[in-house]
Amino acid sequence: MTPTPDYLLIGHITADLTSEGRALGGTVSYAARVAHAFGFPVAALTSAAVDEPLLAELAPYADVTSFPAAVTSTFENVYAPDGLRTQYVRGVANRLTADLLPSAWRAAPLVHLAPLTDEVDPSIAREFPDSTVMLTPQGWFRRWDADGRVGFKRWFDRSILRSVHIVVFSEHDIQDAPELEQQFVSSVEHVIVTKGARGGTYYHHGTPSDYGTPQVETVEPTGAGDVFAASLLSSLQFVEDMDTAIRVAARLGATAVTRSGLQGTPTGAEVMQAIAAAQVQP
Repeated sequence: MTPTPDYLLIGHITADLTSEGRALGGTVSYAARVAHAFGFPVAALTSAAVDEPLLAELAPYADVTSFPAAVTSTFENVYAPDGLRTQYVRGVANRLTADLLPSAWRAAPLVHLAPLTDEVDPSIAREFPDSTVMLTPQGWFRRWDADGRVGFKRWFDRSILRSVHIVVFSEHDIQDAPELEQQFVSSVEHVIVTKGARGGTYYHHGTPSDYGTPQVETVEPTGAGDVFAASLLSSLQFVEDMDTAIRVAARLGATAVTRSGLQGTPTGAEVMQAIAAAQVQP
């Protein structure tokens, strides 16, 4: 019998093209390591190429169900000096729908919807009436041209968002449609808009409050937003309120940029240190 995880991830792993070759990436890959560092049993529903070797790197951190595809979702990120990136999609795996979910996974207390290539069927959000559901919608904001260059696609569906408790996205995700910020805020109880080294804004029932983030030297920004979001959802099981959880997430997100790639995900010791620091911070 398939066990029920504490933290369920739904989205594609990715093969990220780097100067050193293909590397495991994607929100699922980062968030699985984060939730594992918090001590949770983790499961991931994904799709990748048959015999994709990168799946073996995720296996120590999550119970992975991967549905075979012709290719693994593949990204190439090109960063400008100001930290902004141009993305290219070089392959897309198969769509993820509710019928692929093991029944036991529907009872996971923490659910993280993590689309990257518009691969997650939005209606899957309705499958978790007893869970805390967090959405990182960046993949629903993406389209790409014939060359694979990623651009903005508008997405907003109030009927889906009724099943979502927390939404986390970057200000850059909606820079082509900034009015979306208030639309999400009016539809979801908890909305966090991240702003990199400037911290971000947390909206609770529409009321905004700004938060800061530790200032560190950036080695690589890839994955920092994923670490932030997964740390936020995970820490809600350890702290009393969202403001404290945001402080935990901001600290771990800042730590993430000081190391390269998946090495930016926290250790268990760093998780405990971040929780302790957030609880004493005024």
